Amino acid sequence: MRPFVLALCVAALAHPVLAQDSDNRVGIETDWSVFVEDDPTQCWIVTPPKQIRNTRDGQEVTARRGDIRLYVSFWPGESDSGEVSVTGGYPYRDGSTVTMTIGSDTFELFTDGEFAWAASPEEDARIAAAMRRGAQAVVVGVSGRGTRTEDTFSLLGFTAALEDAEGRCSG
Repeated sequence: MRPFVLALCVAALAHPVLAQDSDNRVGIETDWSVFVEDDPTQCWIVTPPKQIRNTRDGQEVTARRGDIRLYVSFWPGESDSGEVSVTGGYPYRDGSTVTMTIGSDTFELFTDGEFAWAASPEEDARIAAAMRRGAQAVVVGVSGRGTRTEDTFSLLGFTAALEDAEGRCSG
């Protein structure tokens, strides 16, 4: 498991409202929040979805889900800083992948429990570049119970938030 995702999993278990209610928020850029954690230093940006759609067999369904968030994280000295990850608020189907579509670009993220992320730092960079150009990111996954989820995230403020977090953790 990549380091930041592991740290988020541990923190989320201890603090379910980690990303949105943390005392460590240092900035807001439109739809994105910037957070910094010390010892060890970590910076991340995060946003909740603007739209959520749950379907099963093509029909809209109600699904109980926890926090749904899209993240990009940084920490000094790590080779995979700028890591893109998403949590769907439920355990993804074992062995499944999640797709993220930004404009005409589609990316495949691998899953582990409630999290999904890109396979490499190079893929993170490609996703972040698309996010800089895009207006929204649509993330589609399937739960362990077979519910298809489609979460739409705004990218308004993404570039400013990304540059803020990267600047704070570039040491």
